[in-house]
Amino acid sequence: MFNKVAVPVMSILVFLGLWELLVWANGWPNYKMASPSDLPPAFWQYRDLFLIMGWQTLWRTVVGLLLAVVFGTLLGMIIGFSRVARDALYPLLVGFNAVPKATLVPVIALLFIGQHDFNTVLMAFMISFFPIAVSVGIGLSTLEPEYRDILRALGASNFTIFRKIALPKTLPEFFGALKVAATLAFIGTNLVEIVSPHGRGLGALFKSGETNGNYPLMFAVLIALAVLGIVLYYAVVFLEKIFAGWAERAPG
Repeated sequence: MFNKVAVPVMSILVFLGLWELLVWANGWPNYKMASPSDLPPAFWQYRDLFLIMGWQTLWRTVVGLLLAVVFGTLLGMIIGFSRVARDALYPLLVGFNAVPKATLVPVIALLFIGQHDFNTVLMAFMISFFPIAVSVGIGLSTLEPEYRDILRALGASNFTIFRKIALPKTLPEFFGALKVAATLAFIGTNLVEIVSPHGRGLGALFKSGETNGNYPLMFAVLIALAVLGIVLYYAVVFLEKIFAGWAERAPG
């Protein structure tokens, strides 16, 4: 337990130390490259904005991620249980995922003018549902056909087969995809917050720092986003231990 806390903390401290050393060795002023020692004053000066905008970013990201879980799971069930649906939808999913999401931000902003919260949640959802849908779909498509045939002979529906057999089998892959989706959701949220002229949240605070040439504020926002991402990631890890802890194997 001690190592699980001490090792990550030490790695973060080493990273910050190397960052500080790099800035000092190159003699970079804080308007060119902020150092870790420049960040505490920025956090303190804008502490109220960090609390307010950090919460705005977090709740929109979580809502978008939850929608991605629901939609991605349902879509994964469809493509996992139906070969026709899989052949029809996979090219569309891959093509959509290949489109740079930054190019969709102005399109969404024009479609839903003034709906900043909705736009932000929508982008977080759009950028994070793909890995969930693919992981569930692959898990179901590789399910042993004997299990499905027996349950169907007993009158079980596809949902019952999914809940009783497929869900436990796909949980490790699902949580692996959810960890990826959690970080992607933050990218979607911040794309809208930065690009939107009426943006709110940490992305808007970053944009404000860029506009005013406040590099310590910009880097402080990046650190705040990293912290929120770590918190959400470990929330997923916590849920994984509860629902799929049986799949965890100790390293050799």
